[in-house]
Amino acid sequence: MNKDFVAGVRGSLPILIGVIPFAMISGVAAVSVGLTFFEAMGMSVVVFAGASQLAVFQLMSAGSPWIIMVLTAWIINLRFTMYSATLAPHLQKLSNWRKALLAYMLSDQAFGVSMSRFVSAEDKIDHRWYYFGTALTIWVTWQISALIGALLGPLVPASWGFDFAFPLSFMALMFTALRDRPTVIAALAGGFVAVLAKGLPYNLGLVLAISIGIAAGYWVENLKKQEAAA
Repeated sequence: MNKDFVAGVRGSLPILIGVIPFAMISGVAAVSVGLTFFEAMGMSVVVFAGASQLAVFQLMSAGSPWIIMVLTAWIINLRFTMYSATLAPHLQKLSNWRKALLAYMLSDQAFGVSMSRFVSAEDKIDHRWYYFGTALTIWVTWQISALIGALLGPLVPASWGFDFAFPLSFMALMFTALRDRPTVIAALAGGFVAVLAKGLPYNLGLVLAISIGIAAGYWVENLKKQEAAA
């Protein structure tokens, strides 16, 4: 077996501590909003984006129109465009179908683990195999955990409630991403707008908060680049 693939698998193991409960919550939430087991697993496999899945489930429970669900998921997943642009130089020699496979398996965790290794590696590694080992491990772990969550979903009494799962899951993702000034400003701006716009119909406050958060982070990032160039 390729040594860089194995290194990628090993590199992803510590982060699985956060992936497993997040995926299980996603599976439970899918069933709790009325999806069947097969629908829940189909969404998990096809979409494979926990943050947007939870957001869509929340909108489904609120009875929001499908266009709002699609728009919300699209905005939340815009970050993968930036991830892809960052990874592209390391994976550009691959064929199109291999790029498509690796793009499908892209996640916050796979990006973070891989780029940390690519930037800090003193020895020469095969970026393609390392990323594949990391991404595949996270993908398999996510699907198994989501499956367990979907199976347990019908067994969970409705009186328990899982409203806390959404904010806690997003907070867990947010705090791990707060690494520099642009991300902190984006989080603060988005959170402030989300609180002010909470009463808007169809959860439009969420879409507005995400949009303003991204814009604020992008603006601060540009200021940072201008300061560095001065």
